[in-house]
Amino acid sequence: MREEVGELVITRPWPGMTQGFWKDPDRYLETYWSRWKDVWVHGDWAYVDKDGTWFIHGRSDDTLKIAGKRVGPAEVESVLVGHPAVNEAAAVGVPHEVKGETVVCFCVLRPGFEPSEALRGELTERVVGAMGKALKPERLLFVRELPKTRSAKIMRRVIRATHLGQEPGDLSSLDNPGGVKAIAEAV
Repeated sequence: MREEVGELVITRPWPGMTQGFWKDPDRYLETYWSRWKDVWVHGDWAYVDKDGTWFIHGRSDDTLKIAGKRVGPAEVESVLVGHPAVNEAAAVGVPHEVKGETVVCFCVLRPGFEPSEALRGELTERVVGAMGKALKPERLLFVRELPKTRSAKIMRRVIRATHLGQEPGDLSSLDNPGGVKAIAEAV
C-alpha cells in the first residue's frame, strides 16, 4: 500500500533476482521463500510515497519490538545522526523484563566533540522527543568506531552479541576488527 511502511516482497520472478546460495539451497529457500507461498521476501521494510517514489527503511529482521511498538533501528539511528555531534549511530534491541525488548544505542562522535553525560542526556532526550518515551534508550554508549562490512554496512548482530557478552558468530565479512573491540570496551 502507498504511504505505509511494509515488507518488501516480490511476487513474480525477474532475471536479476537471487536464485540460490552457493552450496546451500535449503538455506536459500528458508531465507527467502518460507514465509508466504510463492512470495520472495526480501528482508527490508519499504515505503512508497504518493508520487510513487520508493524508500528502503532498513532490514525487517532487525526490527525492534519495544513495549508492543515495532521500530526499525535505522529510525532511531536517523534521530541520533541528526544531531550535529553524531557522525554514526547503531541501535540494537536487547532483552528487557517489562518491555520484552529495549534499545541500546552506540554513537561515534564527529571530530571536535567529546563524550559527556550532558551529551548522552541530550541524545537520549532527542530520541524520546522524536519517538516517544517507550523508545527511550536503555543505554547510550560512545564508541570510536562501529563494526562494518566491506560494503560499509553496520553489523548490528555483532554489536548486539558483543553487548550481551555472546559469541558474535561469523565475522568473515567484517572489515574493521577494531569496531568489535570498541563495542566491547564501551560495554
